[in-house]
Amino acid sequence: MVELFILWFIQIRTYKRDSVMIFISKYMIPKGYTGLTLFPFIFLKHRKLLKDVILLNHERIHLKQQLEMLVLPFYMFYVSEFLIRLGYYQNWKKAYRNISFEREAYTNQSNLEYLKVRPFWAFLKYLRNHDI
Repeated sequence: MVELFILWFIQIRTYKRDSVMIFISKYMIPKGYTGLTLFPFIFLKHRKLLKDVILLNHERIHLKQQLEMLVLPFYMFYVSEFLIRLGYYQNWKKAYRNISFEREAYTNQSNLEYLKVRPFWAFLKYLRNHDI
């Protein structure tokens, strides 16, 4: 009963696309973002984003990154790299966009075949300091 109340309260809707569970909730996504991936789920702010194949591919790239790093180390690395880049750029958005995981996802989100040919730990190529 409590679970149903919580789901109703945060207004989550669930969908399954290509073996990926997708949750829709405008309250779970931080302001300024449209999607978020927490292995093994994708969270989207609005239902209409289910049709955005570019965004879904971006989030699936994150799923692959999280899986190959065995999930927990991914989050530790992600947060650490963000904090380092935040100190370097002194700008939240610029630090976020220059995280190696985000750089890989943004660079390849339009290539819907990318995940089929993506090399293992491909994000390492994006660690170099090249501003986006």
